[in-house]
Amino acid sequence: MSTSATVLTDQRPSEKVLRRPERQSVARPTTAARYLLVFTLMAAPTAFGSVQTWAWASLAVIAAVILVLWAIGRVQSRVVTIRWSFLYIPAVLYLLLGVGQIARDLTVDPFATREALIKLLTSFVFLFLAVQLWADASARMWKRFGLAVVVYAFSIALFAIVQYFTSYGLIYWKVLAQGGDAFGPYVNHNNYAGLMEMLIPICMCYALYRCLRNPNQMLLLFGVFGAIASLLLSGSRGGMISVAVEIGILGVIIWRWNKGRGNAQEWRIIGLVSAVGLAVLLFAVTPNSGWKRMATIAGLVQKPDVTLENRLTVSRDALAVLRDYRWLGTGLGTFDTVFPQYQTFATDLAWTHAHNDYVEALTETGVVGALIILSGLLLLGWLVFRRLRERTDDVRWWIQLGAALGCCGVLIHSFADFNLHIPANMAWFAVCAGISIAPTSKSRPKEASPAGQ
Repeated sequence: MSTSATVLTDQRPSEKVLRRPERQSVARPTTAARYLLVFTLMAAPTAFGSVQTWAWASLAVIAAVILVLWAIGRVQSRVVTIRWSFLYIPAVLYLLLGVGQIARDLTVDPFATREALIKLLTSFVFLFLAVQLWADASARMWKRFGLAVVVYAFSIALFAIVQYFTSYGLIYWKVLAQGGDAFGPYVNHNNYAGLMEMLIPICMCYALYRCLRNPNQMLLLFGVFGAIASLLLSGSRGGMISVAVEIGILGVIIWRWNKGRGNAQEWRIIGLVSAVGLAVLLFAVTPNSGWKRMATIAGLVQKPDVTLENRLTVSRDALAVLRDYRWLGTGLGTFDTVFPQYQTFATDLAWTHAHNDYVEALTETGVVGALIILSGLLLLGWLVFRRLRERTDDVRWWIQLGAALGCCGVLIHSFADFNLHIPANMAWFAVCAGISIAPTSKSRPKEASPAGQ
């Protein structure tokens, strides 16, 4: 049995690839890897966001197991196909920067940097696996994934809402979280919002796709409304703003690229129903404390919480680190070790993170790391949105759009929080990024052939 190896880019596949046998069976290890990846993503947030050592270490081990299953599946299929993406370049460079900090003794806390490297490597593996596994997934598998995300988002939202009204601030009705800001399975309500920022757009896009094809399936929209209701109930200001931006971007995309089409009336009906449903939920489920938290965005009321002013002060003090560690930073994962030396204000709070992922990354990796991150974000945006005009009638297009919007929401929220330092959220972000850039054109034999051929 011969085995051939190919490396494919995220460009449009060549004719040679399209002429491969279309009925080739999918190896069982590949299917097992795909299901295990989805199961891991759904289980990770339930362990308090996988912030404890055993949880994020388990994520690393499972990522390695999924990688092995994928490799076995590729070998069994007799074609070792590796989907290449230019996004791998900044990801690998960032990992190499962290390795260099340890190798050259450029980090102030080698232990913290090693831990951060393990988490980053795990996220990169999830990104790689998402591209490989979803690029070759059938339309049926994409539909199953979309439905699974809707059911999962509604289930975790329902759990979070019930817990909010019955647990008196306890997680799982047993665990007391410090600060009293717990929501759902997360110790901090902003981290719960970060998860919902990625789930909600996928749910919305999948529900819209199904509703356009079959209006009787508008029940799926209730799953979306339930997820949004839990986000509003959590009181996360950053989460509310991020989801509002996601919905706004989705609305612009739908309006622009479906303008003048025959189903414009259906779009108006769905848009009206969605807007009314969101407005009703906003007024119905948001408690008085939630409205007060929204008012703090504009500074209309004061609340004893980590305010925008606090975040700005921390960011300003943290940037002072660059005076001493300008080019390569203090080392990955060392913010909580270094920041007290530059803190200029008195507080009872322990600032383990900067509440701004960009500032924290800049202090830990310096100008070099900032340039890598900036190039990676620009590249991600280009890879995600360059093909949005394609396949608007394909479920893969909709789910990829939802995953891309989820990445946008988290990146916006990262200006005021640290969701990318929560292992479960980072795993979801990596997979969403991988799904959004996964090349799927080769999976459209019927659409690619002219009628009658």
